Amino acid sequence: MNWAACYDKSTNGVEVMVGGYSRNGQIQQVVCRILDANLDRAREGLRIIEEWCRFGLNDSNLASQCKHLRQEIAHWHTAELRAARDTLADVGTDLSHPQEETRQDILALLQANFCRVQEAVRVLEEYGKLYHPNMGKAFKQMRYQIYTLETNLMGYERHRLLQRSQLYLVTSPSEKLLENVEAALKGGLTLVQYRDKETNDSTRLAVAQKLRQLCHNYGALLIINDRIDLAIAVDADGVHLGQEDMPIATARQLLGPQRLIGRSTTNPQEMQQAIAEAADYIGVGPVYETPTKAGKAAAGLEYVSYAAKNCPIPWFAIGGIDPNNINDVIDAGAQRVAVVRSLMQAEQPTLVAQYLLSQLNRVQPKAHL
Repeated sequence: MNWAACYDKSTNGVEVMVGGYSRNGQIQQVVCRILDANLDRAREGLRIIEEWCRFGLNDSNLASQCKHLRQEIAHWHTAELRAARDTLADVGTDLSHPQEETRQDILALLQANFCRVQEAVRVLEEYGKLYHPNMGKAFKQMRYQIYTLETNLMGYERHRLLQRSQLYLVTSPSEKLLENVEAALKGGLTLVQYRDKETNDSTRLAVAQKLRQLCHNYGALLIINDRIDLAIAVDADGVHLGQEDMPIATARQLLGPQRLIGRSTTNPQEMQQAIAEAADYIGVGPVYETPTKAGKAAAGLEYVSYAAKNCPIPWFAIGGIDPNNINDVIDAGAQRVAVVRSLMQAEQPTLVAQYLLSQLNRVQPKAHL
């Protein structure tokens, strides 16, 4: 093992005895304990992630990646390091934080364990340089593999929920905004977009934070309209961009590969452009004229029919859709719809959400993964 880095220059290489042990001997023992603890931590975190890949996603490829990483880590967990373990003397066993006591949903659980693994691997990379000449290099490479795994898995989870979502609520300013959103979530809603072009930023931030908590409590996705900075600030699941907003490629650079990006489209040309720019989903509409898009002519059911035949990514018919006309939109080929007033102005959003979903459940959304 490489303990040259522990050499104490102040003593000219002479072993200094402290309590019956040399100073270098003490350092060696401490480093071994640090490595042992973090090897355990990294393997435990990966096992938690692996179990979801295996049983939650039934994805043998992702589960295999986790298992391979665990085995690589186990290779470094030598008997010497295990022998250094001293649980009774570990002052950190009683340390905890309220955030560790609960998990909002599966995404939060996975994210927490990816953070745990990445922190442990970084510790192993640095302290490993004192233990073995190849250990730091090995864990540096492993750290990048874990970053890639996180990107793939977290993005996969969001896309999986997007695929399952048939009803999309786009909010409008309201004194009952949070109340209406929660009522709709109780009715089975799984996708919410926070849209507010009127309120000041401090209020929008506060509302977005509450919406994020609410959506995660119900296992739903939260998308932020237009504002990439706000989406990042509240750790939302993505953004929705209009035709006059920034290019999707630029938004992707800012948001990273894990989050979702949607784009509004009003005709086949805009649809094809959004697909070419790698949007994760698109809005198709407005199907009917709506005050939400005042002055914009309706795209009509013809565009819905075109999307049904030509759009290879998830799409949501939007614009003036309500319980009275949803079946016309479904008959035109829609499998997913987005609504504003139907839920934001409903007296009983839970019942309206349940009704809309009951109609949409007559058709199964296409899988695009």
